[in-house]
Amino acid sequence: MSRRWSRTSPAIAATAAALALLTGCGGGSGDDPSGPAADGKPVTITFWGWAKGSKEVVDAFNASHKDIQVTFEEIPSGNAGGYAKISNAVKAGNAPDLVSIEYPSLPEFVSQGALQDIGAHLPDDVRSELLPQALELTTLGGKNWAVPFDAAPQAFYYRKDLFAKYGVGVPKTWAEFKAAAEKVKKADAKARIATFFPDDPTSFEAMAWQAGAQWFKAEDDTWKVDTTDAATTKVTAYWQGLLDADLVRNNASFSPEWTGSLKNGTTIGYLGASWGAGVLKGTLPEQSGKWAVAPMPSWDGKPASGMVGGSTFAVTKDSKKAEAAVEFATWMATTEEGIKARIASGTSSAFPAATALRPVAKKAFDAGFFGGQDIYRLFEQAGASINPNWAWGPTTGTTNLAIKDQLGKVANGGTTLADAVKTGHDATVAELKKRGLKVEG
Repeated sequence: MSRRWSRTSPAIAATAAALALLTGCGGGSGDDPSGPAADGKPVTITFWGWAKGSKEVVDAFNASHKDIQVTFEEIPSGNAGGYAKISNAVKAGNAPDLVSIEYPSLPEFVSQGALQDIGAHLPDDVRSELLPQALELTTLGGKNWAVPFDAAPQAFYYRKDLFAKYGVGVPKTWAEFKAAAEKVKKADAKARIATFFPDDPTSFEAMAWQAGAQWFKAEDDTWKVDTTDAATTKVTAYWQGLLDADLVRNNASFSPEWTGSLKNGTTIGYLGASWGAGVLKGTLPEQSGKWAVAPMPSWDGKPASGMVGGSTFAVTKDSKKAEAAVEFATWMATTEEGIKARIASGTSSAFPAATALRPVAKKAFDAGFFGGQDIYRLFEQAGASINPNWAWGPTTGTTNLAIKDQLGKVANGGTTLADAVKTGHDATVAELKKRGLKVEG
């Protein structure tokens, strides 16, 4: 890992300090008076998630543990309804014990008091196994709110056979990416190099993150919000240009339209994250051997990355089985058995936050779909290049919902990317003020 990843970034540290103001309403340390198997019967916990391989992990855990048994329910991905389902369950008092939450949304759930501090159940030897930056993203207000599972650096997936057919080189810069997009469209009027996802603000935010943007800064007790900095302005102008010139598709992520264009070869690339390798492998098994992975294009050709998602496991505020829930979560995130169970399913290419387990993940993932390419080495390099200065604010749900509502209007000229991001900015500032917080922006 690069040296700049060896310490907590100032942005994350400041954000953690500011969130201390918000976490007073969070749950306690998770009273768990019985503990696993205190009455001779296994403790049964409930777990909600959507990540590929989750069911296989639960099955493996249940088969190898007598004291704790897990009941799993697959829910829609977070931004596709999963987070709303979790929030509603918490409000209704019938939430599961353990939930999957991505890093961007964790501060939102913490600030709403939906989770409980699990620090008492997370020993130092477990903490030491995890990527420090992932641990910091789950440590807010001096409390531990989740067990980090994976990191999610950006990557570019492409059809190497069609790139060769059209004479297109793999782009290293965003300027080269635009030129490659023009070449693809010229070679086949129906083909496009990649897709812009109007339903997924986090993909766009990762682009801004990669470029050096800092939307949220916390100084003392004040939140500074700025989605119009130079880096973001550059990114919005660039993608607006690609959309205006019809050089990329504009389809919802993982929609039938997106999947269909991959299957028929009219979309020949995917700007995704490390977990995207498993998505493609599971979605397009008939295209095994035709895909490859490259570093994300950057503005200057040097390695640079943001993160698209990345998941954690958090205990809901009313759970009385926090100890058992955290034991299961740490088994999933920090043991060879847990990592193997998830990745051996063939549908997950998770990049573990437990750095020592990355060789286990690499060995468990059948890279035949990518022609045997060492994709985990590429993920390792991408992870080392993640810009450390990005931090998530406490109102990510509000921010992203406002942006998402506008992104769908960009394709038909109803608005612009710059205006969509500005709408997110205004909604964020209004929500922070509504919560009684000091805001600049």
